[in-house]
Amino acid sequence: MSKVSSRFKISFLAILFGSAAVATWLFLYPTAVDRSGASRPTGQVQPAPVEVMPVEQGTIELHRTFSGTLEARAEFVVAPKVGGRVERLVVDIADQVARGQMVAELDSEEYVQEVAQAKADLAVARANLTEARNALEIARRGLDRVQTLRRRGVASDSQLDAAKAEELTRQAALEVAQAQEVRAESALETAKIRMGYTRVTAGWSGGSEQRVVAERYVDEGETVGANTPLVRIVELDPITGVIFVTERDYARLQPGQEILLATGAYPGEKFPGRIDRIAPVFREATRQARVELTIANPGQRLKPGMFIRTTVVLDRRADAVILPARALVKRNGRSGVFQVAKDNRTVRWREVTIGIRDDDRVEILDGDFSGRVVTLGQQLLDDGSLITIPAEQQPFADKGEAESL
Repeated sequence: MSKVSSRFKISFLAILFGSAAVATWLFLYPTAVDRSGASRPTGQVQPAPVEVMPVEQGTIELHRTFSGTLEARAEFVVAPKVGGRVERLVVDIADQVARGQMVAELDSEEYVQEVAQAKADLAVARANLTEARNALEIARRGLDRVQTLRRRGVASDSQLDAAKAEELTRQAALEVAQAQEVRAESALETAKIRMGYTRVTAGWSGGSEQRVVAERYVDEGETVGANTPLVRIVELDPITGVIFVTERDYARLQPGQEILLATGAYPGEKFPGRIDRIAPVFREATRQARVELTIANPGQRLKPGMFIRTTVVLDRRADAVILPARALVKRNGRSGVFQVAKDNRTVRWREVTIGIRDDDRVEILDGDFSGRVVTLGQQLLDDGSLITIPAEQQPFADKGEAESL
């Protein structure tokens, strides 16, 4: 039984390997029977089925997409110049604010009293000034009388000196009173200004006349000190985009270049802008340079902090020779395409020099290039290979021939 079983196994394996050899031979060297039933000679090369596309001539652009974020064009933190209790907040988050508009009001009772005291001090200073003027007038009259008596020989030199000293003393007292009046007036103005500081306004300089409240830091009733932030106001139109570029793309960027911006908040929508500023230095940690963009934002739909994708046109060629990117293949480490011959039945291998790549299109820098190229089935081809093109991709003349056959 064991010998019969071994012979059976050997016979089975021989049949199996023989069948595989026949199948391989039929695949490589078919004695093919065509659809009409006629057999073809063994070893005849069959046309390879391919798809083709025409060579185009037109404009192609080199695009580069950078990731970045949006920042406010300008921002202004409103803070009071004096301390006090916040009695009222006039604005809140997302409110529009005009230049010079009041945004908060502090308790002003203390400053009202300072103004009242300054007014009283000014009244005293003015009364002292009046008194000093009167005293100076009396001293001058006394001096005049002594001088008259001295000329008549009635008054002595000592009396004349005393009268002159009195007049000089009164003159000095008048000047002091005048200075005290100026000081009191200044103190009053200072008290009024400090009282005015209790009305906190948004007084930024430059930029647009309207901005938006981005953050509120305090609530009504809180006591704040001088220079304590109350609200942050930002300018959103235009808005600034910030991207970072490497050395490879840095030299291709110039201020004024147009850009298109996309953000996840508005899928499928593009926002136009331009490059505004390019940093003259690279960050050592990342080896990248900061590039600032200006984007018009009339509806204020774009907000600071949004993630953005920015597309920049780095290069543009008009009248370029353009091929489908999928037509390119590698043979022996060289890039090339299979160009369809004029008879539409064979192909020619042509090495090409690639220029700009734009998604599914590439620029070919070789001069004379036209006709059609193979875009599918290149793995079956070599230089001079036979091809068969689908009827819908055949020229009109060939389509007629195919239909007649």
